[in-house]
Amino acid sequence: MLDALIIGAGPAGLSCAIEVQKAGRSVTILDKGSVVDYLRRFPVNLVWFSTPELLEIGGVPFVISTVRPTREDVVKYYQRVTAHFQLDVRMHDAVTGVRKEGEGFLVSTAAGKTYRSRAVVVATGYFDQPNRLNVPGEDLPGVAHYYDEPYRYSGSDVVVVGGRNSAVEAALDLYRNGARVTLVHRGAALSPGVKYWILPDIENRINGGQITAHFGSTVQEIRPDGVVIRTPGGIRDVPARFTFVLVGFRPDEALLRSFGLSLDPETLAPEHNPETFETPIPGLFVAGSVVAGRNTNKVFVENGRLHGAAIARRLCSTKAG
Repeated sequence: MLDALIIGAGPAGLSCAIEVQKAGRSVTILDKGSVVDYLRRFPVNLVWFSTPELLEIGGVPFVISTVRPTREDVVKYYQRVTAHFQLDVRMHDAVTGVRKEGEGFLVSTAAGKTYRSRAVVVATGYFDQPNRLNVPGEDLPGVAHYYDEPYRYSGSDVVVVGGRNSAVEAALDLYRNGARVTLVHRGAALSPGVKYWILPDIENRINGGQITAHFGSTVQEIRPDGVVIRTPGGIRDVPARFTFVLVGFRPDEALLRSFGLSLDPETLAPEHNPETFETPIPGLFVAGSVVAGRNTNKVFVENGRLHGAAIARRLCSTKAG
């Protein structure tokens, strides 16, 4: 019987495991991918908005030679921290069920393994559940909900849907590597949350005609050779061999409900105590970005990494311990 089992080996899950382990409790982490798997799948050339000290966990310094870390810097840092604390991480085995059983929980996985734990921490994030447009053609081979790197798309017509950081950075990267880029955003302007050092760049590219932008516009249909959009001036058919739908993410609602969690109907945020992160099911906690549901701009690595200390304190209290 473990003291704590954590679902998700992202920064929040790792931080929680470190704090529980420091408190002298037994803890295991399960993840369907690798350590910080969702960070590994970020765009290859990504540069973080956060500075290194805001990403640190476990008191381990995050030292780099530049002001802002790259995707590779961040992934390697969390891998080093995992090794430093010798965390028990069971990778590439998805959790399929969490059931209350007596004073603890029975956790089952896709590989047929079962674990018993007094407490369970759900730190599954949201990166595996991209928001969809739900329009015809969204499942065509040329459509992607994640962006990796630009080289495959050089010389091609590409539509990028979205107006936040992921869409803006993808549009710029594609343009600089030879793609003909059209940006489609339902808002009247780009999101105010776009990184301040990137905003002038994308605005200059749009104003200069290097990137075509349609604001106040929505996608009506995606075809093999183009995208049909509704603009303030009417329906337009934009040529596109590839389309990136980069409009954010949401938690896995079905999975969370199967664990017994109650979700807010609007935000999909699981019901929990904001001080301890414990849900109404005693011993079942949430941590990291999943805490905020679909409001993904409220909880991210910088503040989600702090949830572990509060959860560890609760686990060590008389009632939960």
